[in-house]
Amino acid sequence: MRAALFPGSFDPFHNGHLEMVEMAARTFDHVTVAPLHNARKGVPLFTLEERAEMITEAVTHLDNVDVALGEALTVDLARRVGADVIVKGLRVASDFEHELQMAQMNEAISGIVTLFLPCASTSSFIASTLIRDIVRLGGAERVAPMVPAPVAGWLARVPA
Repeated sequence: MRAALFPGSFDPFHNGHLEMVEMAARTFDHVTVAPLHNARKGVPLFTLEERAEMITEAVTHLDNVDVALGEALTVDLARRVGADVIVKGLRVASDFEHELQMAQMNEAISGIVTLFLPCASTSSFIASTLIRDIVRLGGAERVAPMVPAPVAGWLARVPA
């Protein structure tokens, strides 16, 4: 069985993320999605537990996908969930530079390789950071088409 880990901050989980999960679910026997804390991305909109819950709600149509939380190194989480590969999505060329360095470091310290999946051009402009900014300014309904329906419900409850 081939298994993959799809880690990310997912704050919030959006249609670009869902596209990557669906692609990984078609490619691997099992996929674990892991919301992680990323201090470089500022104050989160949702807790890790809330992100895990919204992701779980958004991927119910995928029988071979589950969600796991992890506070340690991504490669240690990959080992814990039995993942052979780490999957990362690429929206734009600038994502590649950072993700490549991370992939090389992860392989150097663990032997686990990273597979990059490109997102469709229809999703390449969607970024969690932008969604958070718009939601915090009262625009949750404006970004609702950019997130899975369960996540739109979560965003609608965020006070502006």
